[in-house]
Amino acid sequence: MQWTKKGERPPKKFKVQKSASKLMATIFWDSEGVLLIDYLPKGTTMNGQYYANLLAQAREAVVQMRREKLARGVLFLQDSASVHTARVSRQALKDTGFSEIDHPPYSPDLAPSDYFHFSNLKKELRGRRFVDENQMKMAVESHFDCKEKEYFLGGLKTLYTRCEKCISLEGDY
Repeated sequence: MQWTKKGERPPKKFKVQKSASKLMATIFWDSEGVLLIDYLPKGTTMNGQYYANLLAQAREAVVQMRREKLARGVLFLQDSASVHTARVSRQALKDTGFSEIDHPPYSPDLAPSDYFHFSNLKKELRGRRFVDENQMKMAVESHFDCKEKEYFLGGLKTLYTRCEKCISLEGDY
């Protein structure tokens, strides 16, 4: 409703076009770039079994794209979300042969995907409307495809400096 003068018609309103709904993406990446992006299908819940399958796919991506890293060993960082700590997920992580880096609980400031990748992605996509999920997926993949290796390495270097600060803070108490 809108106030108008007597006998005056209200201004014409434009129809708002609904944007594509939310999309959950799980991204596995290393110092050289993205290894795997998985989009959770609509109506599916992320659970331990689903995540365990993703870990197997991530290992296969490492085999295909970074085989030389397997011999040196792959360090794997994830937070303590319930799907990451589920028994089936823990076993799947062991099966990959990756070495897990401990992540302190309630420490989103130590998750490079949170403070680095997703924050940059959100900035780039802010204000954009997508007609459908495919258009949204293309925008996400385009965001990461145009990044140089230095971008991804920078995210890990930032993790290193954040960890140093955490360790020095522990000594101050």
